[in-house]
Amino acid sequence: MTTYVYAGAADWGGKDPAKCNRGLYRLATDTGTWTALERGLPDQVEVRCLTMHPTQPGVVFAGTQAGPYRSTDAGDTWERMHFPGDEPVVWSFEIHPADARVMYAGTQDMTVYRSEDGGEHWQRLTVPRNPDGLCVMGFPTRMIRLAIDPTNPDELYAGVEVGGLVRSLDGGTTWTDCNASLLELATQERYTQKHGPRRASEGMMDTHALAISAAQPGTVFLANRLGVFRSDDKGASWYDMDIGRFSPLTYARDVKVFPHDAKTLLGAFSIAAVSDAGSLYRSPDLGATWTRFDHDVSIDSTLMIIAASAQSPARVYCAARRGQVFGTEDGGRSWQTYPLPAEGVYALSCV
Repeated sequence: MTTYVYAGAADWGGKDPAKCNRGLYRLATDTGTWTALERGLPDQVEVRCLTMHPTQPGVVFAGTQAGPYRSTDAGDTWERMHFPGDEPVVWSFEIHPADARVMYAGTQDMTVYRSEDGGEHWQRLTVPRNPDGLCVMGFPTRMIRLAIDPTNPDELYAGVEVGGLVRSLDGGTTWTDCNASLLELATQERYTQKHGPRRASEGMMDTHALAISAAQPGTVFLANRLGVFRSDDKGASWYDMDIGRFSPLTYARDVKVFPHDAKTLLGAFSIAAVSDAGSLYRSPDLGATWTRFDHDVSIDSTLMIIAASAQSPARVYCAARRGQVFGTEDGGRSWQTYPLPAEGVYALSCV
């Protein structure tokens, strides 16, 4: 049986103008070949996020520079989902864990939208536009990652790049930011000595990923430029998980809960946003300890994204910034690399 891995690329600051830096691609794992997916998608498509439907493997959602798109035939064809606004850039999706008709989308204009009918109609939610610590950068502020507490789906978190995170405890009706404790952490000497006061604050606000495990309700895991941080009280207070005790690389780009074991986390650690090394780590105890998970793979750029299959516990794939996609089909005993014909990889998903 053919299984698929989907990868999306988009323009980025360190792009090589001589190479392709955009597109949506599908890997057939039985043949190891990539296919460019184009039918129904906008020209020169840029893909920032990909999400599989939790119960319908042929349904895939893609966040693009022209709004959200959906495929119902495993990527062969695509259609734009009805969405308010003028083609907002979609950076994140999250699907309700108990009701797949309820979906959330985060966009580049720092907005979150909610759908209650599987994406046919969307409502814009009222989210704070200026959370404490928000940093104005050389790129637009965006909702880079959404996370729902699987034990209490009314608890929704939105990661802001570069602005920390905001939280709703009532399904998106009201919101507050969760940055006070993070900003206080950023003043500690170990961050200011290494990065300088301004860079430490900026780094702490540079959210890349959020994760919440059913094994620890109310606990939020945050990956940012300075490492991996944990809150045990729904974002009110935070502490550093000190990933540097286990990994020489601490720039954290992704953190995921393993779909088949709620106590297992996967983390993507690198040198910096643009670098020549990355690493994939695994924790069996919600981040108390970590070990290197990938092996016999030389990751030659920043590791950007992790995709663990909801169908098979043996299947995990990752993608690095410059187009290196690699994965395991046997639970990490062996790994295979599948070079993507594009750079600027932001999105990855697998059946």
